Amino acid sequence: MVRVERTVLLGHPLSDVLPWLADFSHAVAWDPGTVSCERVGRGPVAKGAEWLNVSEFRGRRTELRYRLVRHQHDRLTFVGRNRTATSTDDMLFESRGGHTLLVYRARIDFHGWVRLAGPLLKREFERLGNEVSRQLPQALDQHLGSGVRLN
Repeated sequence: MVRVERTVLLGHPLSDVLPWLADFSHAVAWDPGTVSCERVGRGPVAKGAEWLNVSEFRGRRTELRYRLVRHQHDRLTFVGRNRTATSTDDMLFESRGGHTLLVYRARIDFHGWVRLAGPLLKREFERLGNEVSRQLPQALDQHLGSGVRLN
């Protein structure tokens, strides 16, 4: 198992941030490993919605089917699965005077023989966590317009 956690202060109100991040297809904009992420099915973005995510990691592409398993006013949780891994993206939100504090937690549980490589991959997932911390605020600014400058 590999865990990564980052805390990011975003220059947009929670009422704008949460709906945008609830649509996991936007992972293409903020997750450096995501190559494509397409919604499966129709209807509102709500608990139970699913996406087919194609990611590239260390030169290899992998496909995971993600499901939104928690959709609350201050928390989103997505779980992606394939035969070699289960990936959980957990996002906790706190409104901070027109800004949003985001605690982003990623957990990857490897299955079968691949789980032996988990500890060796920790450094690479930490690097990806740093990239998410950088890219996510930029992606939000592109989509929602320039946020409040946070230094």
